[in-house]
Amino acid sequence: RKCDVVNRGISGYNTRWAKLILPRLITESTSAESIVAVTIFFGANDSALKELNPKQHVPLEEYAANLKSMVQYLKSVDITADRIILITPPPLQESAWEKACLAKGEKLNRCNATTGQYAQACVQVARECGTDVLDLWTLMQKNQDFSSYLSDGLHLSTKGNSFLAAQLWSHLENKLSALPSLLPYWRDVDHMNPEASLL
Repeated sequence: RKCDVVNRGISGYNTRWAKLILPRLITESTSAESIVAVTIFFGANDSALKELNPKQHVPLEEYAANLKSMVQYLKSVDITADRIILITPPPLQESAWEKACLAKGEKLNRCNATTGQYAQACVQVARECGTDVLDLWTLMQKNQDFSSYLSDGLHLSTKGNSFLAAQLWSHLENKLSALPSLLPYWRDVDHMNPEASLL
């Protein structure tokens, strides 16, 4: 009851393409003061191996530059660094993703070590730009088998999405706690005269 969540996740995109469409998603006329937070979550496609997936692959240095460009664009439309959260790609479970690739007649086109380099670059960009960062790649692998967080070795499973949501909430909670509720808690609605509470 405090804000709307606008999802602009687009399947298969990389930072090269996202950088180009960002001004269409958040325009100069967007009311920046009404935005509590913007998350930027890329790297799983950018880190695809060039020789096996040239369409989605973005070189590491360009990936970092593209993230910086997106942060700079957001700042240019008055979304301050403290409202921007970069999210690293999750880890890759190679054997499961290889199985998914083979089922499509393809070779394994990603590897976890490479994805880790992109995750480190994302963390570095956040440091340089003064934004918050959620290092999903590291957190998911911390003292645990992370395979249950992924549905096919690459994409998040229900458990993986729940893990991301919980981690992200710790970054959003302070930003949201100060906001007023747009609608009253259900117990506070006068059930005999709901108009008095809701209009």
